[in-house]
Amino acid sequence: MTAIKYLTRYRNIAPLAVFRMAFGAVLFFSSCRFIAKGWINDFYIRPKFHFPFFGFEWLTPMPPAIMYLMYIIMSIAALFICLGLFYRIATILFFLIFCYAELLDKTYYLNHYYLVTIISFLLIWVPANRYCSLDVLRKPAWLTTQVPSWTILIFKYQLLIIYCCAGLSKLTNEWLVRAMPLKIWLPAKANIPVLGPFLKYEWTAYLFSWASALFDLTIPFILLNTSSRRFGYFLVIIFHLLTAILFQIGMFPWLMMSATLIYFSEGFHLNLIRQIRKIFGKGDPAPGEHYLPVNKRFQDTGLFLMGFYFLIQVMVPFRYLWYPGNLLWTEQGYRFSWRVMLMEKSGTCFFYVRDGGNGRKFQVNNAEFLTPYQERMVETQPDMILQYAHVLKQHYQTRGFSDPQVTVESYVSLNGTGSQLYIDSSVNLADEKESWFAAKKWILPYKNGGAK
Repeated sequence: MTAIKYLTRYRNIAPLAVFRMAFGAVLFFSSCRFIAKGWINDFYIRPKFHFPFFGFEWLTPMPPAIMYLMYIIMSIAALFICLGLFYRIATILFFLIFCYAELLDKTYYLNHYYLVTIISFLLIWVPANRYCSLDVLRKPAWLTTQVPSWTILIFKYQLLIIYCCAGLSKLTNEWLVRAMPLKIWLPAKANIPVLGPFLKYEWTAYLFSWASALFDLTIPFILLNTSSRRFGYFLVIIFHLLTAILFQIGMFPWLMMSATLIYFSEGFHLNLIRQIRKIFGKGDPAPGEHYLPVNKRFQDTGLFLMGFYFLIQVMVPFRYLWYPGNLLWTEQGYRFSWRVMLMEKSGTCFFYVRDGGNGRKFQVNNAEFLTPYQERMVETQPDMILQYAHVLKQHYQTRGFSDPQVTVESYVSLNGTGSQLYIDSSVNLADEKESWFAAKKWILPYKNGGAK
């Protein structure tokens, strides 16, 4: 069977419908949780300044009432995705609002935000509402039981890339030989029930480091194999429940546990849907097979674009090879690469502004400009240090300073090593430019072991 035939042959839609329901439910709960915890105010309203992603500096937060309204709309859209109601509009709305909110400030970047972005994007292009949905209840003619394989495979392949990139990123001296940063984090959790007493031992950190690397590298292939799939999903539950208990990583474990259901067989998903229908007193849909009409030209174009999409998904995690230096130190190419919980980084930053006209120099009180969380992130992330320097330059220009110069004295510790000077304090960061292609030469080289 050729690759094209493999991707375009018809398969039962049930796995896609269950994926839509499970993922939509997690998105709905997550969005409501975000509102309930007051994070809209903490993330978008309270800060005086924001740190948008490079290339998206033109994005700014809406007025408070609009920000709350957008999150309410996004929550409703997530619920509609789960229910399959006005599905296409709901997925596009969710994707656009979520992207906008994520791009506003890199301070709050998390891997699972990126996961939600790409999965909601992929959901736009598949007919996940054509079965077991309110859209079919509204328009019975939309009922579909057979869809091209690619509409299901794209989610399997996406998850495979995520797990494999996460596993490959753990094949380092820091993770496997030094068991860092787990050797720091696990003893801090020694007070939790049952597991706690074991977490204080060094061998536990090594066990968790090696086991998690092995898990990430093998689990998608275990799930793809019919005979080992149930055992694989059991491992998925154990692994992600452990990460949820031990580390504060938000909704990521729940997103992965719901998403990996896509690997199960059509029969499994059909049985699951029957159970859901029984709960709501609904019988099986109209008998027979209902094939999704396909425009061949549109599908061929879609397959080409899908290949290009996955090429990007493979290339982006490895873009760090373009830049010199230790990735965990420079963080150039770190985001969007599925590197989860790989470093413990702490630091202190002292920013200085010098008036180019009279030579007066003083230390900046960061609390006047940044929230405590923003300040903590700025202390260890070079691109945010650079952005903050530009914020300070602009601010003091409006105060009448002539050609404000911004320097920083920064000390950072990586994975338990001694603190060492991080940024070249002689460089005027106000004149430095951000770039996707150029290395940040004002980041000082990492000295393994740090200052003694």
